[in-house]
Amino acid sequence: MIHYKTNEEIELIRESSLLVAKTLAEVARLIKPGITTQRLDQMAEEFIRDHQASPGFKGYNGFPFTLCISPNEVVVHGFPSKRELKEGEILSVDCGVLKNGYYGDSAYTFAIGEISESLKRLLKVTHSGLYLGIEQAVEGNTLGDVSWAIQQHAEQAGFSVVRELVGHGVGRHLHEAPEVPNYGAKGKGLKFKEGLVIAIEPMINMGQRFVVQERDGWTIRTSDRKPSAHFEHTIAVRQGKADVLSSFQYIEEALMENQNNSIIIR
Repeated sequence: MIHYKTNEEIELIRESSLLVAKTLAEVARLIKPGITTQRLDQMAEEFIRDHQASPGFKGYNGFPFTLCISPNEVVVHGFPSKRELKEGEILSVDCGVLKNGYYGDSAYTFAIGEISESLKRLLKVTHSGLYLGIEQAVEGNTLGDVSWAIQQHAEQAGFSVVRELVGHGVGRHLHEAPEVPNYGAKGKGLKFKEGLVIAIEPMINMGQRFVVQERDGWTIRTSDRKPSAHFEHTIAVRQGKADVLSSFQYIEEALMENQNNSIIIR
């Protein structure tokens, strides 16, 4: 069942989503070659709890961490570890927050130091694909309009779209109906009405679209071990223009301060 949100509920989801954005900005301030992803996870949990909220992912279906940390060929749901980040890598960081009974959810893929031109292009196409999808999330359009916009953009650039993993509704639960695929046909699927809150999250591969799950039961990586990028916003469907409840602004400001990771994806 789809739960349409009141304006009051949307503002509570916005509050949680902006705390996610500020948490990811704290990650952006620390991220550099040599830091461990375990350290990023510890910092994120402390920051969220210091703001009277709970990590949305920790304990969710048994997931043991605050952040999903996914380097290079890992698409999503990667575990933080003692492994140190290296120059030239990319790192998807996905974060959720639960505050005042409502979730926020957002993800950003970071460049670690200087990365190759091919990786820059993958990140830019995934980032711009997210916003093309968001442009379609307005009352009267369909779920397929969002999915088609993302798929067309990625595939025209020579990349592939992961199909086993999708976006989702957000509210009192981290994952609500409907599912939001990153592939599909224009005009198909659920017709949007104002008050629907969804997370749109393109997961785009440099190589083939196929993925496999690691033995930990969580980590999803590309089957050909080529890199994958992931960006995510929580948005509310409105008339005329979608309302983006999360934000990349804080992340971009932090990256400008952090000379060890100066690439801003736009």
